Amino acid sequence: MARPSKPLLSRERIVETAAALVDAQGLEGLSTRRLAAELGVSGPSLYNHFRTKDEILEAVADAVSDQVDLSMFDEGDGRDWQTALHDWALSYRAALKAHPHIVPVFARGPGRRPAALRVADALFGGMVRAGWPPAQATHIGALMRYFIAGSALASFARGFVDDASAYDPAEYPHLGRAHLLAERQERVDEGAFETGLRAIIDGLAVQYAAVARD
Repeated sequence: MARPSKPLLSRERIVETAAALVDAQGLEGLSTRRLAAELGVSGPSLYNHFRTKDEILEAVADAVSDQVDLSMFDEGDGRDWQTALHDWALSYRAALKAHPHIVPVFARGPGRRPAALRVADALFGGMVRAGWPPAQATHIGALMRYFIAGSALASFARGFVDDASAYDPAEYPHLGRAHLLAERQERVDEGAFETGLRAIIDGLAVQYAAVARD
């Protein structure tokens, strides 16, 4: 029997192609018509796998969630909760940083997305197992999602133009080197994330000590 001239359409192929479109052109760059054209199929063919464009975006977001390392929350892993939270946050941010255009979909919460729910379950379970009360473990999960998603939405350093004349010392006496931020984007943004992450974990450690005393 002759092989089909094009790969068979599947959910996985649709999600992979949709993810590439979103990465390249943003959320507004994805339409079912454009996606079908990229896949070399007719538009209605997509509806055999996904009912709406929003379902496709949810699946793309879940594929990104599936890239987050959860091994630090395994019962036999051995990392303390601070180290586990730190390592998980780095992995979560790396996944979002690689696909920044899909971050607004993450802001809706996990919904029914399986991989996103596994992420939430692993974090919550890891914190409760470490001794955090369930309510506070929930707060930690919310806090980390706010912090990580926010950091992945945009670059702080890139928000400053690289033109020194934009920072008149008479108006902005403390921004004399702000024009250098854009070219040092990676260092500035990574340093800011690590500073914030350490501050959060150190602050949580103080609360944890109080929980242990109580």
